[in-house]
Amino acid sequence: MDLQAKDLNIDQLFGNTIYYIDFYQREYKWNKDPVEKLLDDVWYKFGTEYEKHKGSDVEIQTNISNYGWYYMNTFVINEVDGKCFVADGQQRLTTLSLILIKLYHLALQYNSQRLGKWIDSKISGFSGFGQNFWMNHTNSLKTIEAIYQTGEIEKPLENNVTSHNIVTNYSIISNYINKQLAGDDIKKFEAFVFYFLKRIRLICLNIEQVDVPMVFEVINDRGVRLKPYEILKGKLLGQIDKNEMNQLQLNELWDRCIGQLNSLSDDEADQFFIYYLKSKYAKTRGEARKFDNDYHRSILRVEELGLEHNDKNVKRFLLNDFNYYSHLYYKVRCLKNNLDPRFPHVYYNGLTQMDTQYLLVLSACKVNDPEEDEKIERVAYEVDRLFTLMQLQRCYNSNLFATKIYEISNRIKNGELRDMRSAFDDALLVTLKEVHVNDQLSQVWNYGLFRNVGYDNLEKRFMRYVLARVELYIAMNTKLEMKRSLYDLVINRGGVCGFHIEHILADNIENHELFDNNEELFRSERNRLGGLLLMKGYDNEAAGNEPYSQKLRSYANTLYWNETLREDSYKSKLDFTRWIAESHLNLKPYNVFGPQQLEERHRLLFEIVEKIWE
Repeated sequence: MDLQAKDLNIDQLFGNTIYYIDFYQREYKWNKDPVEKLLDDVWYKFGTEYEKHKGSDVEIQTNISNYGWYYMNTFVINEVDGKCFVADGQQRLTTLSLILIKLYHLALQYNSQRLGKWIDSKISGFSGFGQNFWMNHTNSLKTIEAIYQTGEIEKPLENNVTSHNIVTNYSIISNYINKQLAGDDIKKFEAFVFYFLKRIRLICLNIEQVDVPMVFEVINDRGVRLKPYEILKGKLLGQIDKNEMNQLQLNELWDRCIGQLNSLSDDEADQFFIYYLKSKYAKTRGEARKFDNDYHRSILRVEELGLEHNDKNVKRFLLNDFNYYSHLYYKVRCLKNNLDPRFPHVYYNGLTQMDTQYLLVLSACKVNDPEEDEKIERVAYEVDRLFTLMQLQRCYNSNLFATKIYEISNRIKNGELRDMRSAFDDALLVTLKEVHVNDQLSQVWNYGLFRNVGYDNLEKRFMRYVLARVELYIAMNTKLEMKRSLYDLVINRGGVCGFHIEHILADNIENHELFDNNEELFRSERNRLGGLLLMKGYDNEAAGNEPYSQKLRSYANTLYWNETLREDSYKSKLDFTRWIAESHLNLKPYNVFGPQQLEERHRLLFEIVEKIWE
């Protein structure tokens, strides 16, 4: 690698060279902290020197050579076809150019024409017939032009991160310098302009050969470390000839896909790459760990992709896998937060925080998969079913579940829709046998394993989820509107409007006697899922430890599952009675509630779960 280093002050840095932003560079992302840190450092050094020399009668233009210099850092450029690209350091250089614009407007304010012209020449100049800003942010030129012309701007004129941060940081710079120069001290202002242009020094590294991506990874801008996806961009696109990259619009493709992902949350792009690599190139949970932290390095060692030192494979990856799977991931992520009737189970998995669905959807789909929509919903359904049936049969733990997910991923990878169910069922049945040490089990849904499940061994959020899905099942089959949304039933836990777990059997003497005053038996039976309901905060508190006959009154006009305990729910409701007859479910009202009724209710819930999750 051929490196040429040059020591420059800002007067030499700006004035002859247009600096283009290379594709390795992220957008201008500096915020208040690094901007103020730079200003603090510069102003502290200037202030120290100014106090030493402010009493001198020598003109500042001559006396500035006696001021100590300030070393700011290194920046890296790469010259290609007569253009100078900033490979590293644009955060700093852009901030310096904004400081120059502020100083230019202060020169106009102080009516210092000669200084104004000097500063102006460091902001922009003529190249051929056109005037250009030396820091050439091509996607933010309108915003920079507005600040340059007016000295102030309230909002960016382009909708991108760079323009937004340019406006925000210019305001920070303007306020900072105004505070430092309070009192209209023109002598101090002139001294600072000379100090800024003559005594701040940077080292320019001109990389004439090929390994800019390596330098880009090693060197980080002050205050804002590179994200893995930003480093990966340099490693991949750096292998491609610039003319070919422009022709294929690969930089635009990358920025478009990454921007879409990061619109969901900060650095969502990193999450995408981790899920993608695990879904396609990890056979076990152990293998998947190599993609957790340094995936931007691990991806280059994936033999199937062959991305290291192979521009053809890089182009193929960007145009195919990266383009397709980043959009697929974005689609599923959006569906998780918004209930779409075509993909309801993606949303349901969001309620239970089953992000595993992302990995398995990416695994199941091949590039431009004609069955994409069907696979999204089927995988989401199977994930929901697997998680639910494992929980309800007391064989779920997060480590075991994660291990099984990779077994399933290998079975369904780029596979057919018809093979999905067997992959999930096989994993579930093996898990049941392992956890319960019973090789005789032959069904994935067993009442013996469900019988004692409930408040003692399920998380509250999951219990709310199961009861909410029962509520939805009743509503759909009886052609009734849901009284409250699934989100309210599962997530909302406020004291007034939130929903909480209600025990049908109150903790009172009357109910203890139903279980022969056996405290342990009473507790375990009372906590079974068939003896639990969802009640809104106020209703739940009102029901309290009342006798069942009084509780029954409080269940009126609540949720449908609660109301099935009441006789009046079965009167004059044709759709409800029709559904009971067709479904053959043992739905019936209970005027009393004890051990027998609890067992019947729990068995009824078992049958409903079987219908919901097939």
